Amino acid sequence: MKFFVDNNISPKAARALNCLVEPHHSVVHLKDKFAAETPDIEWMEKLAEEPGWIIVSGDTNISRNPHEINAWKTAGHTIFFLTHGWIHLGRFEQASKLLAIFPRIIELAEKAKRSSAFMVPVRGAKIEKLVD
Repeated sequence: MKFFVDNNISPKAARALNCLVEPHHSVVHLKDKFAAETPDIEWMEKLAEEPGWIIVSGDTNISRNPHEINAWKTAGHTIFFLTHGWIHLGRFEQASKLLAIFPRIIELAEKAKRSSAFMVPVRGAKIEKLVD
């Protein structure tokens, strides 16, 4: 599986995760594939040209913006939203918590239907599926 991580997560954390999940999976940060300021809708559409991407995003606004919801669902991406508290963590704590929860994200991603969405809280390990 290919995981795409947006700008709300440290590029270094994404690269560290990639080192730990390869060769079975890969983790790519937005800045390693697109310009840092690339709009969400644009990178979602571009990723749709390469099937199999799972998005991990710290931008929960995507789940409320009708244009971005349409872009992600049309592209067929499964997306894991890291709740608001994630972006306020220091880089080591963010990386540590992401590393701890990532096996569960992989497990859910393997079973998820296209266009599924999940909320990943910063505290606790209960990842909740959003209603389709």
